[in-house]
Amino acid sequence: MSIRKIAFTAFIAFVSAFAAVATFNYLGWNKQQVSVIETGNTPAKFAAFSKSNEAQPIDLRFAAAVSTPSVVHIKSTFKAEKTAFRGQDPFQDMFGNDFFKYFHGPNPYQNQPQVATGSGVIVSKDGYIVTNNHVVENADEVEVMMNNNKSYKAKIIGRDADTDLALVKIEGENLPSINFANSDSVLIGEWVMAVGNPFNLESTVTAGIVSAKGRNINLIGNEGAKPSNTAIESFIQTDAAVNPGNSGGALVNVSGELVGINTAIASPTGSYAGYSFAVPSNIVKKVIFDLQKFGITQRGFLGVTIRTMDDKTAKDLGFDKPYGVYVDGVNKNSADDEAGLKNKDVITKIDGISVNSSPELQEQVAKYSPGEKLDVEVIRDGKTTNMNVVLKNKYNTVAQLDNTKDILNVLGLKVENLSAQELRNLGLEGGVKVTELSNGKLTEFTDIKKGFIITQVDDVTVSNVDDFVNMLKSKNGKVLVEGIYPNKPMSYLYAFRM
Repeated sequence: MSIRKIAFTAFIAFVSAFAAVATFNYLGWNKQQVSVIETGNTPAKFAAFSKSNEAQPIDLRFAAAVSTPSVVHIKSTFKAEKTAFRGQDPFQDMFGNDFFKYFHGPNPYQNQPQVATGSGVIVSKDGYIVTNNHVVENADEVEVMMNNNKSYKAKIIGRDADTDLALVKIEGENLPSINFANSDSVLIGEWVMAVGNPFNLESTVTAGIVSAKGRNINLIGNEGAKPSNTAIESFIQTDAAVNPGNSGGALVNVSGELVGINTAIASPTGSYAGYSFAVPSNIVKKVIFDLQKFGITQRGFLGVTIRTMDDKTAKDLGFDKPYGVYVDGVNKNSADDEAGLKNKDVITKIDGISVNSSPELQEQVAKYSPGEKLDVEVIRDGKTTNMNVVLKNKYNTVAQLDNTKDILNVLGLKVENLSAQELRNLGLEGGVKVTELSNGKLTEFTDIKKGFIITQVDDVTVSNVDDFVNMLKSKNGKVLVEGIYPNKPMSYLYAFRM
C-alpha cells in the first residue's frame, strides 16, 4: 500500500472519530457523569449525578453537626419514697395493651430507688434546657450530661403537664443552644432528624420524614397521669426511629433547626415500630418562655366545646366537603361567648391559619396568652365572618396568672392567716389554717383534716399565707409539713411530693 493510501485511510479514520464524538455531544449524552473505579477486571459504577440544577439526594450531615451539641442526656433520680404515688401508671398503655407509651427508660414508680433517663435540648446559651415533663416529674435529682461528657446538676424551673414539657436550668456560659424553626411551615414528606440518647447510647441521630401533622393520640395526662381535658395534643408524626431514652430530644429539619420535641412512640413492644410523635416547636417556644418568666404556662382559652368536622355534619350544614372545626357548645361568659360565637358555628381560621381538626385549632390557640386578641374566621349559615376574640385564662379572666393559686390547687387545700387572738390562744408566732380541702397531693397522700394549722415547712417556720406559698414555689421532691390541731396536745407531720 502506498504512502498516499495510508495517509488517506488515517484521515478518514480521524474524521469518522471526530464526527462520532461531535454527534455524542450534540445529543446531550454527556450531561450526566459516571464515576468508575477499576477493581480487578470488573468496574464498579456509582450512580450518575447531574450537572444541572436538579434536586440532589438529601444530606443530613450539616443538620447533625449543628444540632448534636445542643442535645443533652438527662438522668432523673427517684428515691424510695416515690412509691407513695397512687393512680394510673403512665407507663401502662392507654388502651390496655402497651400500644402507646412514654419512652424514657426504667419505670420510676416501683418500690425502690430508680434512675430514669431521657434527653433534653439546650435552648439558651446560659443553660436553659427543654425536656419532657415525664422525664423529670417528681425527680429528687436531675443530672445533665453534655455532648462533650461534661455533667451538671440541674434545677427544675417549671413543668407543664398539658403539653408534657418541662424547663430545667444548669449553670453555664456560651453553651451550644439550638435555633428554632417555625413548625407551622413544616410540610408532610419533609425530611427530619431525631437527635437523642436511646438506650443510653449518647448523641444518636436517626432520619425520616414528616408522616403527618396535628396528631392526637390521647396520651397526655395531668398531674399523676390522670386524664386531662385541657391537654394539648397536636403532634408532628414522623417515621424517624426513636426509642426509650429519646424522650425530650430534638426533632430537627435539614438545617439543624428545632421543629419539635420528641415525646412518644406508637409501638406494641415499647420500642420503635415505625411512628413517633413530637411537640411542635411553636408550642415549645411559648411554653418555655412562660415557664422561665412565670413558673407556669400562661395559656389562653376560647371557652368552647369543639370537634373535627365529619362528612355527615358537613352535609347537614350544606358544605361540599368536611373542613374547619365544628362548635358544639360555648361556655357562658367565655372568650368566644363574649365575642359572639354560637353553637353550630364552624371555625375555619385562627389568625389567618387554616384549621381543619380539633388538634390543629388547639395548637394555634396554645401559642397565645390570656388577654391577647385573635382573629377567628367563622362560617355561620353559609356566610363567612371574622370575629375578634380576647382569650381568657382557665379561671375565665384575662389576667396573667402567678403560680400561687396553682400551687394551692395542686395541694388540694385553701388556707388563711391566723388571727391575733388565735395566735395568742395557741401560743404560736405564726402559721396558716386549712379552711377547705379538695382533690390534690395532700388529700391524696395524707389524711390531713380541715382545721389543721401548718406551722413549719421542712423545719422552717411559716408566718403567713404568702410565706407558705413562697416556700412551696421553690420546692421540688419531698416536702414535710408540720403543725397542730386546736385542742390536741401533739404535733403532726405530713409528707408529700411537689
